[in-house]
Amino acid sequence: MERKEFLRSMGASAAFALMFPCVSGCSKDGEDLETFPEPDGVDFTVDLTSPEAAPLANNGGFIAVKSDPELTYLDIIVARNLEGDLIAASKICSHQQTEEVRFISDSGGIFNCTTHGSRFAQDGTPLNTITNNPLKIFNTELNGDILRVFE
Repeated sequence: MERKEFLRSMGASAAFALMFPCVSGCSKDGEDLETFPEPDGVDFTVDLTSPEAAPLANNGGFIAVKSDPELTYLDIIVARNLEGDLIAASKICSHQQTEEVRFISDSGGIFNCTTHGSRFAQDGTPLNTITNNPLKIFNTELNGDILRVFE
């Protein structure tokens, strides 16, 4: 084998050896992430006078709640948007079903997933190219100090 041919073959091997750990480590987004099913059959109430609901007293405040007492995780975000309306959305991101959606005050109030940066409008519409899947939004109905969240 000529030296030129040897160096060329070593260059390709070295490049592959350096690239392989990155490619295999970055092959699938969230491969090791715990995933959760999207909430279904949601119908519960929140007492707005309870200590747990205190963040909802302020525009931009939000809480995470369980839609079903049998769940071991929080699956719904209830927020008071910047206009003062009470809104609710899935805490389970439509991108890869991680439980990381929060309400933030950016851009007039949006839902943001901290796992990969998915952002959603208050109606669930995706705001960036991370996902095309809308975030699940729930109906809300206020009766005195009791907020009903339902499908």
